[in-house]
Amino acid sequence: MTAAQEKPARLISGPGMLLVWFYGVMVVGAVSRSAYQISTEFDRAPLAYSLSAVAGVVYGFITYTLVRGGEAARRAALVCCAAELAGVLIVGTWTVVDPSAFPDATVWSKYGMGYVFIPVLLPLSALYWLRKAPVRGGA
Repeated sequence: MTAAQEKPARLISGPGMLLVWFYGVMVVGAVSRSAYQISTEFDRAPLAYSLSAVAGVVYGFITYTLVRGGEAARRAALVCCAAELAGVLIVGTWTVVDPSAFPDATVWSKYGMGYVFIPVLLPLSALYWLRKAPVRGGA
């Protein structure tokens, strides 16, 4: 097998599988919630519902990169997890400081309180895992 044909190094072993599972659940939750809210009541809180949709897309991309594996995927996942954490902290703080800006909650409102704080814990865990976990051979 040539280098071009080799499978990417795996990122999802051990705790990495748990991250993929959590990100997968968050994709389903954020995308389905935002799709319903955007299609039925978008005029009520367009910013909140749009941010929930963005969160779902970010979760989906991170899930994909974790499953794909390889160093390029690791770097992309690191950047996306850092951006996700920044989004959670910015939106979380915004919703605490100026709740009137969000007539309805987003996935990241109050640091993910409506999702048992998983939105703030997940990128922290993923950043730690992606920096510390060894990249295993393709499988």
